[in-house]
Amino acid sequence: MSEATVDVSRRDFLSGALAAGAAAVARADDAAPGRAAGPRVVIDTHTHFYDPTRPQGVPWPGKGDAFLYRTVLPAEWEELVAPLGVTGTIIVEASSWVEDNQWLLDLAAAWKPRPGLQGIVGIVGNLPFGDASCRAAIDRFAANELFLGVRVNAGRLLEGLDDAAYLADLDRFAGHDLTLDVNGGPVNGAIDRLATRFPDMRIVVEHMGSTRISDAGPDPAWRDAVATVARHPNVFLKVSALVESQAHAAGAPQGRVDTAYYEPWLDCVWDAFGMQRLFFGSNWPVSARSGSYADVLGVVTPFVAKRGADADRWFFADASRAAYRWDAATASSKP
Repeated sequence: MSEATVDVSRRDFLSGALAAGAAAVARADDAAPGRAAGPRVVIDTHTHFYDPTRPQGVPWPGKGDAFLYRTVLPAEWEELVAPLGVTGTIIVEASSWVEDNQWLLDLAAAWKPRPGLQGIVGIVGNLPFGDASCRAAIDRFAANELFLGVRVNAGRLLEGLDDAAYLADLDRFAGHDLTLDVNGGPVNGAIDRLATRFPDMRIVVEHMGSTRISDAGPDPAWRDAVATVARHPNVFLKVSALVESQAHAAGAPQGRVDTAYYEPWLDCVWDAFGMQRLFFGSNWPVSARSGSYADVLGVVTPFVAKRGADADRWFFADASRAAYRWDAATASSKP
């Protein structure tokens, strides 16, 4: 069987699974008191868009990255996900240039998605906490309803929690009721300290807590750290980068796509966070190094489907809605 045939077969299978899930969710919505029935919502909470052809270029990805160094814009993503049932996305800014936050907001405002698609429901930006310019930048971008939060690195966060200027910016950020994404995982203790210091701030642990996914199974230190941060009700976890992590650990060009292989890690975060604080992210286009979008979605879909229509709705929509408050941004941006 050719690679093209395998790709089409998997896409057809996944589309059928999503359609079945949609029917189940619709039935559950019909039966749920006080909840209006409607079309299934699937939000990808982690995509990156950028354009190296801009006059100023881009700080990421680098020119030496032959795979990623190309123009990546919403129209390509929309065409890719349309047959898979994904309806909206949150963009995560990887650029450290402050004005690139505005570039993404302008991109989101200009994009007109097809009917039935939420499109870009929000932006998780990148701001220099601790810098003298950050206070004004927080106020500026928080005024835009599509600006849902900021992404920080766990190592820098750990240092910042002992820095007065960094903490002052976190205080100001928290005052705007925004969400903090943390890239780098909970093992170094930064997320636990942050959640204790700011119990009302919504915090998202990215990429499965940056765990290594290999034949050795879940790392005990990661398991312990996940259990620790999950005790804070204001902490959520983004189920993303599984296939990438496995491919990297194996030194393979493509990651495994059988759901059963990932279940020890998925069971761990499901048991720790529960149904209402876990949600889906693809990390596209970075994820495409190790597997297709259908592969990335297909790894987690059967795991969630076994847990029923409520689990499906929370994992693909309601948990990210609770974490990012993207419903308000979507509503306010409509003409």
